[in-house]
Amino acid sequence: MTPYELLAVVAVIGVARAILSLRPVVAGSSGRSTAIAREFLDPFIIAGIAAWVLITFVARTYYIPSGSMLPTLQIHDVLLVDKFEYRFHRPNEGDIVVFPPPVPTPDDFIKRVIGRPGDTLRIAGGTVYLNGKPLAEPYVAEKPAYSLEIRNYGIYVSYGAGWQRIEPADANVPPASQWSAPDRIPAHCYIMLGDNRNDSEDSHIWGFAQDSGRFESGSRAGTPGGFTGRAFLIFWPPSQAKIL
Repeated sequence: MTPYELLAVVAVIGVARAILSLRPVVAGSSGRSTAIAREFLDPFIIAGIAAWVLITFVARTYYIPSGSMLPTLQIHDVLLVDKFEYRFHRPNEGDIVVFPPPVPTPDDFIKRVIGRPGDTLRIAGGTVYLNGKPLAEPYVAEKPAYSLEIRNYGIYVSYGAGWQRIEPADANVPPASQWSAPDRIPAHCYIMLGDNRNDSEDSHIWGFAQDSGRFESGSRAGTPGGFTGRAFLIFWPPSQAKIL
């Protein structure tokens, strides 16, 4: 249930509570309708408001619908997502993050933070090189079957038959004026990859995710970017329960 749906349910219960409270008191009833409204509906209203505050500002659940984060996250896992942490600092390398991607979709995506603003990044021979150093990635399902480079104010991908630039018409890649250097990830931009590298719709296809502002290009240009929160706990099913 989304925060808006929950708020709508609370509003309906509140209206019902108000109607019952305003009904004329029937002779001999001693105002029992008001007492019933308070006894049975008020706890639902209070609990609903508390839940709305929690899922809007603190934490919420997230269901895993696909295998793009295998083996770390299994299909049908249910996570807890911290919506509060990124109000104080930017995502860390390696964080598993829920966010709206720069492609049309009714749902948020969940991927791992690989590159952050100011980083240099390339993928060669199945290894990610971040700021010139190879990353140890024991969490990936298999090494990526593609190469990737951030250079010349763009993202370039190769599947073994030459390099292709990810076109801003199809992906979120800011104009050169917003880059601090031609080979460094621009401000507010992130490279997000799934742990199941060869079966993941991620930054090697749709470009950069953003921690704020509006997407600069691609099919969702002009719409807000941002991070919903950091996934920190698998709590269902119990056999999968663990801190991330």
